[in-house]
Parts: sequence; C-alpha cells; structure tokens
Amino acid sequence: MIDAVVVRRHDEAEGICSFELAAADGSALPPFEPGAHIDVQPLDGLVRQYSLCPAPQGHYLIGVLREPASRGGSAAMHVLAPGQRLRIGMPRNQFPLVAGARRSLLFAGGIGITPLLAMAEHLAAQGADFALHYCVRSAGRAAFANRIRGGPIAAYGSFHFDDGPAEQRLDLDAVLGAPQEGTHVYVCGPSGFMDWVLAGARQRGWPEAQVHKEYFAAPAAVAIDGDQAFEVQLGRSGVVVQVPVGRTVVEVLAEHGVEVPVSCEQGVCGTCLTRVLDGIPEHRDVYLTDAEKAVNDCFTPCCSRSRSARLVLDL
Repeated sequence: MIDAVVVRRHDEAEGICSFELAAADGSALPPFEPGAHIDVQPLDGLVRQYSLCPAPQGHYLIGVLREPASRGGSAAMHVLAPGQRLRIGMPRNQFPLVAGARRSLLFAGGIGITPLLAMAEHLAAQGADFALHYCVRSAGRAAFANRIRGGPIAAYGSFHFDDGPAEQRLDLDAVLGAPQEGTHVYVCGPSGFMDWVLAGARQRGWPEAQVHKEYFAAPAAVAIDGDQAFEVQLGRSGVVVQVPVGRTVVEVLAEHGVEVPVSCEQGVCGTCLTRVLDGIPEHRDVYLTDAEKAVNDCFTPCCSRSRSARLVLDL
C-alpha cells in the first residue's frame, strides 16, 4: 500500500465528492490506464475500490458517492478533508479499453461515469471514434458535468436525465442497434441500469466479447430457498470444514484460523478469488465472466457457494 494525502476535495454533484490524491512523500504516483481502479483504505481494516479519473500528472482523482446504506466505505471517505492521510493500492485494471477498436460506445449510470470519463478523454486524445451516454436521475446528480460539457469530450457526450423530457432519454434501439464488427460497448453504473443495458445488448445480438462491464456493487441479493450446507477441504492440509446455510466460506475459514483477503465482500472486486481444485462452485459474484465461471477452476468465497457436496480449495 502507498501512503497518500488528500490534496483537494470537491463537491461534484448531489451526494458525490471527488478527491485528488498525492503520494505523501511527494513522489509521483504510478501511471494507470483508462478503466483502472485502486484500493483505498480510509480507516484501518476498511478497504474499498474506486475507479480512477484523469488527474494532474503524478496524482490520482476518484469520485465517491455517499451511499445512504453505506457499509462504512463511502461514509468514511465523505468526512475526509484536504491534508488528511490514507493508504491506497497500486492501480489495477479489470475494465480495459480494447486497443484498436473501430468504435467505442460508453454507457454510464450515476457514479459509473468515473471509469468511463477516463476512457472518453483517452479516446478523444487519440482521435478515436466513440460516444459517451451518461444517464442520471437529474441534472443535479450528474458528476463531472462541467468537465464533460466544457472539455475535449463535449462533442461526444450526451446526458440523459430520468426527470427530463422523453425525447432526451436514452434510446437503446437508436444508440446501440445491431452489433457492428470492431465496435465495443462499455457499461458501468448501478446494477439496475447495467442489467438494462446488458439485456438490451443481448437482445440485439451483441457478442459477449464486444460487451464490457464493471459493477460497483453486487446486484440486489435474491433469497435462495434451496441453499444447503457443504464441505470445504483445504488442499494443502487436508482439513475439512462445514459451511452451513447462512454463512460464507470466508467467515467459516476465518473461525478456523484461515484468513482469506477480502475487500468488497459482495463478489465485485475479486480480492478473495480462490482456486478450486475439485468440486463445482455455485457462482454468485459479478467479477468473473460467464466464460470464466463455466471453467469452474476458481470462485469468490465471500459470496459464492457450492453445487457439489465438497469443494477442495487451493489453500
């Protein structure tokens, strides 16, 4: 982790603040590619992930939505002020742009604008063909609106407000249409918004390889009455533990002295991703792609369970 300091805080929109971060020792922070994110530790024992926006060289810029039902992350971030210190991780990119794409269609919902803003400004600087569609409940909730309207992506960006006239709302038929070779779709935002865009892409025949997504939070949990207990065997020691209904693998392993690194605890970030040596996981995360889930050689023990009576893990 890197010791960092908040050098600027700005209210970007209703409930959204941006934070410009610098290395505490004055050195330049590592470079990053559009779509990347960092781990942020505002308090000991509390780690969350935030996408990186374009920032002055050697600095990072993140946008944080104050969640009413915050589990601690956004609440801790929103009390930070310039001069305060925190720890951050190295940039990681699980939502990269496809190099050499003929055209890029960017769909942002709410705070999902943060990684797509970096993508849009990068594409504009490259002279690439792209469009940015930003969907928000109202104009007051649109983060980085002045930057979008007044910067290099002004000609490429369109705003769509839920409370605005019908003619300015996002029309997937007109904007997305049928799949085109060399065109890639990127979507980030609240789960409901993402599911709508992704379902629209599937209905129109867009191949999975041309549709890219990043969730900030797991979709709303659905009660599954068929949950059953299962066993987890540690591949290195042979120890077997029972995972009852209503408990996670991470929780049970921790009680037996086996700590699995976690962060989001919702199957979003991939921090806890663990190799499966035997057995069939029941994937409940949004981190792995459908193709990766089909292989069944890894799973997220923070939220996923098992379809087989026993899972053997590489622990």
